[in-house]
Amino acid sequence: MDLTGKKIAILATNGFEQAELEVPQKRLKQAGATVDVVSLAVGEIKGWDQEDWGRPVKVDKTLDEASAADYDAIVLPGGQINPDLLRVEPKALKFIKDIFDAKKVVAAVCHAPWLLIETGIAKGRKMTSFRSIKTDVANAGAKWEDAEVVVDQSIITSRNPGDLEAFCAKIVEEVKEGRHTQRSAA
Repeated sequence: MDLTGKKIAILATNGFEQAELEVPQKRLKQAGATVDVVSLAVGEIKGWDQEDWGRPVKVDKTLDEASAADYDAIVLPGGQINPDLLRVEPKALKFIKDIFDAKKVVAAVCHAPWLLIETGIAKGRKMTSFRSIKTDVANAGAKWEDAEVVVDQSIITSRNPGDLEAFCAKIVEEVKEGRHTQRSAA
C-alpha cells in the first residue's frame, strides 16, 4: 500500500530494541511514508541489539520540535530500557496522548505498551506485549492476548521482534485507512 504524503513518528531514546526501530522505519519508508525519529535530545540514540549495545540512529526531531498535528501515526519500539526511560518523561507521554486523542494510529511493540499504560490508553483495550509485562498490561485494565499483532481501534500492539513483519503490515494498513473517528474512549 502506498503511504505517500503520510508522516510517521518513531518515538525512541537510548536502549530501543534495534530491530523494533529499524524494521518499521525501513518498511514504512518503503511504503512511501516520511518517517522521523523523534527523541528527547538532538544527535543520535543508541540501540540495544539482543544482548549488547547496537548501532546509533540519527534523531530527526526532538520532542520540543515535534507536534502531534504533523503526524499520521506514532510507532513505539520496545526493548526494556527505551520505554522505561520514556514513561517518566512528561513530554513523551503528552506526544503519545496527543496523537491518540487526534484519533491517529498508535503502534507499540514488546515493552512499549508500558507507554500505553502510563498514558491511560491501555485501559479497556485488547492488547498484546512482551510476555514479561503481560501482568502489567492486564493490571492496567487491558485484555491481554497472545498474538503476533492485536488491533483495537487503530491501537496496534505486537509481542517481540519475531512479530515485526505482521506489525509493520498492520501499521501500513491502518495508516492507509486514516483517522478512526469512531474510536471510543475506554
